[in-house]
Amino acid sequence: MKLLEQLRWGGEPVCPHCGTIGQATFLQPANGVSRATRTGKPSERRVWKCNACRKQSTVLVGTIFHGTKISVRTWVLVILEMVASKNGVAAREIERKYELTNKTAWFMLHRIREAMKRDPLAGLLSGTVAADESWYGGKPQNQSKAKRAPRRGWHGRTLKTEKPVVFALVNTATGEVRSRVIADVKGPTLRAAIADEVEMGATTLVTDEAKGYRQLSGEMKGHERVVHCRDEYVNVNGYTTNQVEAYFGQLKRSIDGTHHHVSREHLARYLAQHDFLRSTYKLDDSTRLCLLVEQAGGRRLTYKPLTQAS
Repeated sequence: MKLLEQLRWGGEPVCPHCGTIGQATFLQPANGVSRATRTGKPSERRVWKCNACRKQSTVLVGTIFHGTKISVRTWVLVILEMVASKNGVAAREIERKYELTNKTAWFMLHRIREAMKRDPLAGLLSGTVAADESWYGGKPQNQSKAKRAPRRGWHGRTLKTEKPVVFALVNTATGEVRSRVIADVKGPTLRAAIADEVEMGATTLVTDEAKGYRQLSGEMKGHERVVHCRDEYVNVNGYTTNQVEAYFGQLKRSIDGTHHHVSREHLARYLAQHDFLRSTYKLDDSTRLCLLVEQAGGRRLTYKPLTQAS
């Protein structure tokens, strides 16, 4: 608990109810060590009372840890595993290792992924940014006939994929990644996704030869294309899309090898996890853990909405 207080508050307790800083009093346990929970078990949670609003709270209130019955020690260990594993950690593994139920382990990991999401007020990307898109999911021909969506093609009846499209941007200088699920790979959709994350007039965009990016050339500072169909992986000006393609390679290895399947409803959280890991790859694991705890505030999840929507 003291570690979380130091990481979140920096020595000055902040009331989660009224936002007052440094005006809380620590409530010493009667035995000087720990309090008893409703069931009589000892709890090491440190309780503070705000001198402004007179309400009691802990450092866990309003965070991804809010309302948890799992020990803080277990939370820290699971977070460390999450930030240290580039392929991710399966809920079944957390269930077995820490003797939790599968539902609890699954929910813990989703709460941690919620904390990995990028700050919505983060600035726009600029400089040199590589962009690419990829489809997520199994091959249409492996689906049952009842789920296939046939359409006419050059060779008669072919299969139309309904797999979600994942779009990613990578700042080639800093390594920061921003990805999202998009509806399709048409020009207007790609432009809208890029405009949300990139300072258009100050960015050189690097893409492959896909037609959807052509309309962006006049809006960007520069637009470099790498023509893969000609076996080109670095164009004549020295630009490449290798970084964003490496991101997709790691993402697919994680999903295929660790999770095996990710539902479309929760795919955005898995993307947030890999964005966080890729964007902080230069940091050591302890620094990543500290950064994640700092982002834990204001991102409380409840189980019911989580199982219904992303």
